[in-house]
Amino acid sequence: MNRREELQQMYKEIKIEAGVYAIKNMKNGKILVVGTPNLKTINGKRFELQMGTSMNKSMQQEWNEYGEDAFVFEILEVFEPNNDPFYNLKDAVNKREEHWIMELQSFGERGYNSVKQL
Repeated sequence: MNRREELQQMYKEIKIEAGVYAIKNMKNGKILVVGTPNLKTINGKRFELQMGTSMNKSMQQEWNEYGEDAFVFEILEVFEPNNDPFYNLKDAVNKREEHWIMELQSFGERGYNSVKQL
């Protein structure tokens, strides 16, 4: 097996975990809660902020103002694998994200999330 095939095999074996994470501004306490089917997207969110391309303009502005060192990335919850054929991962992620948004009150003056209207 050549090196390329080895790397492809290693990539296929990487465990993908769904969960919810938070990005916290340590200067003012504001929080962004994000649910995702792949927690490795945390690195992508950090990269967006570093490049100045985050869709969350308020957080991007404060990232630019306070700098990267003012923000902490924290995993709040990791989902256990579920082999039930009727299990809807996307729905589960959305429900837990909403739970954490309400739990941490990460909207309005306290956060970067917006509350979804029912």
